[in-house]
Amino acid sequence: MMKDREPLMKITATASVLALCAGAAFADCDTVTFSDVGWTDITTTTATATHVLEGLGYEVETSILSVPVTFAALESDDVDIFLGNWLPAQSGAIGPYLDSGEIETVATNLEGTIYTLAVPAYTYEKGLQTYDDIANFRDELDGEVYGIEPGNEGNDYLISLTEDETSGLSGFDVIESSEQGMLAQVSRAYEDQQDVVFLGWAPHPMNANFDLEYLTGGEDFFGGEGVVNTVTRQGYVEECPNVGQLLKNMSFTLDMENAIMGQILDEGADPAEATEAWLVANPGEWEGWLEGVTTLDGEPGLDAVRASLGM
Repeated sequence: MMKDREPLMKITATASVLALCAGAAFADCDTVTFSDVGWTDITTTTATATHVLEGLGYEVETSILSVPVTFAALESDDVDIFLGNWLPAQSGAIGPYLDSGEIETVATNLEGTIYTLAVPAYTYEKGLQTYDDIANFRDELDGEVYGIEPGNEGNDYLISLTEDETSGLSGFDVIESSEQGMLAQVSRAYEDQQDVVFLGWAPHPMNANFDLEYLTGGEDFFGGEGVVNTVTRQGYVEECPNVGQLLKNMSFTLDMENAIMGQILDEGADPAEATEAWLVANPGEWEGWLEGVTTLDGEPGLDAVRASLGM
């Protein structure tokens, strides 16, 4: 009986190998697609990665998508990579995709992040120091909390608190806007020394531009210090191992992101130009990313990227 089964086993094994080879053959690794959710920090890291990948010979496409749409696009294989999975804040949103395997975590690219409600230091000194304190400042705040783009999971959490009668935010309105729109409102309030509460985070130049304090009380959702992970669509690292190795190697620092974001937001620098200038000026910070990475044609990756940057 064992001899009778051998041909079938060989056919099955051959079919499996052919299927794997076919999948690899049809994997489009020449073009790399990112999602950028429109936050300056993710624009910064995505632009930086784009320079490196283009130096290696890849085509790069980037779509501006909200966080929920990003996760759906990764699930449907319309996007390959997202460099902005902030945790723990996005844990609930990304959890089902990670559990199903439709999205895969490749690496942690940033540590020491902060993301929660913030106030100017002068408001903090008045006594608005926790989420529970917000109710005592309803009049000073005009019953408003400033969030970022609609659909953001941080906004959704704050909105849920406004609907909870036991919450300090009960009855408040969450004003949803872009990052730039929110910060413009904060800037106006700050110049007039008016009280304002808003979603803040680090890394970001807002921490240098304003004297800020972060509120306690939102740790159940926002956590304390967090991380940012690199995530991909299912199977991407296996299909495109060279890009996958770069993603595993690539990590950023708070100082790097703050410096580049400051140029973009405060000086009006183009993200592509600001990130290229940083790469040229700081080779020691990124050359290690190219360890074990080649060009699209199999040549040494580091030499090619340096050449593409005019170094």
